[in-house]
Amino acid sequence: MVKMNLKNYKSKNLVSPDLPITYEVSYRAVKYPRLEFKTGELLIILPFGHTPEIILDKYKSWIVQKFNFIKECMEETKNKELAARSEEEFKKLVHVLTEEASKDLKVELNHIYFRRMRTKWASLSAAKNLTVNSLVKYLPEYLIRYVIFHELTHLIEKRHNDKFWEIISRRYKHYQEMEREMFIYWFLVSSKEKKR
Repeated sequence: MVKMNLKNYKSKNLVSPDLPITYEVSYRAVKYPRLEFKTGELLIILPFGHTPEIILDKYKSWIVQKFNFIKECMEETKNKELAARSEEEFKKLVHVLTEEASKDLKVELNHIYFRRMRTKWASLSAAKNLTVNSLVKYLPEYLIRYVIFHELTHLIEKRHNDKFWEIISRRYKHYQEMEREMFIYWFLVSSKEKKR
């Protein structure tokens, strides 16, 4: 069954009969189509007038790979626990870890802000302000440390390019494992928030 409005429609159709993957299509004023798995569900962003079939066919193997990765991560949430800390403890910890990372990277930060974010653990502005998702308080300390180091590295290299990952790997040799952990915890924290 397909529900439509002027911009979007949600589809319960499968990517293919052998794949139990539902998707949502969002029509936007964009030049090129793209695929996202930001919330664990497939979102197809299309220019007005396009249909999803071509992009689904072209990127089927990527979709399957990403879907399986997400499934594995969801399964791994069963083995993880969320940290229990107060807002005050959390903010103090972030300030301490930010100071450590700033010294390590030899960078300066202007301010630290805390707010709820829908799709990111943290972000860094051009004005050198760090915004930390308030949900980060549920992460284990080693992951909070990684989030902060990751964001402050953007003061040296803005993009996620080879230079950026080379800087990250000086401190986190196996940063891919950290990125995977962040993904697993995203699902764990999200499921906790849905229950509220």
